[in-house]
Amino acid sequence: MRKKAKIFLAAGVAAAAVGAATATTSGDSDTPITGTELDRASAAALTFTGGGRVTGTEVGDEESLYEVEVTLADGTQVDVQLDAQFNVVGSEADGIDEEGEHGD
Repeated sequence: MRKKAKIFLAAGVAAAAVGAATATTSGDSDTPITGTELDRASAAALTFTGGGRVTGTEVGDEESLYEVEVTLADGTQVDVQLDAQFNVVGSEADGIDEEGEHGD
C-alpha cells in the first residue's frame, strides 16, 4: 500500500512541476483583440493617430484594457491605450526621443 502512495505522490509532484513551468513560460502571451472589439478599437486608434495601419493589438495590456499598435506613414509606431468604452486613455510613440527625432 505504501508503494502505491509513493507512486501517486511522485506523479503528483511531477504534474505540479510541469504545471508551474508552463505557467511561468506562458505569462507573456499577448491575447489579440478579435471580433467587433477589434473593429471598434482599430477605428478609435486610427482616429486618434490621424491614420496609419494597425500592426498589432492586445487585450488586457498592463496599462489599459486594450492596446492598439499603429504604424504611421513615416514608420513611427504608436501604442494607443483604450478603456472598455474604446476611449483613448494614453499613447506612446516608439522610437522617438525627447526632441521628437527618430532614434537608431
